[in-house]
Amino acid sequence: MRTTPFTVELDSPLGTARTEVLERRGWTIGVAPEKDDVSARGVGEATPLPGWTESYEACRSALFAFADGNRDPTLETPAARHGVTLARADAAARFEGTSLAALLAERAGLSEPAGYVPVNATIGDGDPEAAAREARLAVEDGSRALKVKVGAGALERDLERVRAVQREVGPAIELRADANGGWDRATARRALHEFARMGVSYVEQPLPAADLRGHRALHEECRIDLALDESIAEVGIDRVLESGAADVVVCKPMVLGGVERTVETARAAREADVEPVVTTTIDAAIARTAAVHAAAAIPDVLPCGLATGSLLREDLSPDPAPVEDGRIEVPDGPGIAGAAFDEVVFGE
Repeated sequence: MRTTPFTVELDSPLGTARTEVLERRGWTIGVAPEKDDVSARGVGEATPLPGWTESYEACRSALFAFADGNRDPTLETPAARHGVTLARADAAARFEGTSLAALLAERAGLSEPAGYVPVNATIGDGDPEAAAREARLAVEDGSRALKVKVGAGALERDLERVRAVQREVGPAIELRADANGGWDRATARRALHEFARMGVSYVEQPLPAADLRGHRALHEECRIDLALDESIAEVGIDRVLESGAADVVVCKPMVLGGVERTVETARAAREADVEPVVTTTIDAAIARTAAVHAAAAIPDVLPCGLATGSLLREDLSPDPAPVEDGRIEVPDGPGIAGAAFDEVVFGE
């Protein structure tokens, strides 16, 4: 196994109610079971995001332990596990001459994957005028779903920002709001009632991650769908689904420990009458493209948070799965994207 560290900077700091992200550090991973067989190569990416996954140091230790033949990375180090299992799955798909999406769907017992994935655009925490401007540009680029970041400042400001976006884009565009766990119960209750009146489709993570009881109370009281994201990393997908607190679960492959785990989680969510969406943790090109495959393997998936490549000032390689007209086409070729990432991973 070949592991190579990398750092990619964001084009501008991404602020949420939890943290501010300035850069992404991780490793590319390459496996080549047969040295002379290019078709057996596989690539992966392990890009931890502390607070959602293990730390950078823990990820590195898990990767090095695996490379030394000690043990596979476990769910205690989900980013490391993501990278290793992705490289293996890419190698298997490339060897079989099929796409990663088709391999994931087959392994999960699902139907043929979709050829493209609808995506939402993310509207940052700017003032109302900036939010409206971002929204207009996103819609002009083809987006039909917008997620507005809220929860980092005063509620009145957030309400005005969402109203400004709605006035700008009109009722035909789906609006979502993401609080990243930034509210207390009283503030969240008021926010959800106001957003319901505006026609916002769902509010993501209104309360801190561990507060499943509070989310359940909001779910029962407020006439708006709730999505849980950080709660999955905090308490696990099983407890989230058992709580009855969510209408939607946000499945991040880097957090869940791999793309196969993501598809399995989505299937479990559907069985619990909960809708899955797939998002990145602002990953680099390999993991981001793999997340597109995972989303494509989920039948009739809702617009997903995969339009994050533009947040990076630089990337590992040219993007083989760009956003066009509000959706991402699944790359042609076997595996994640054929041999598109081989040069950056294997240096050839």
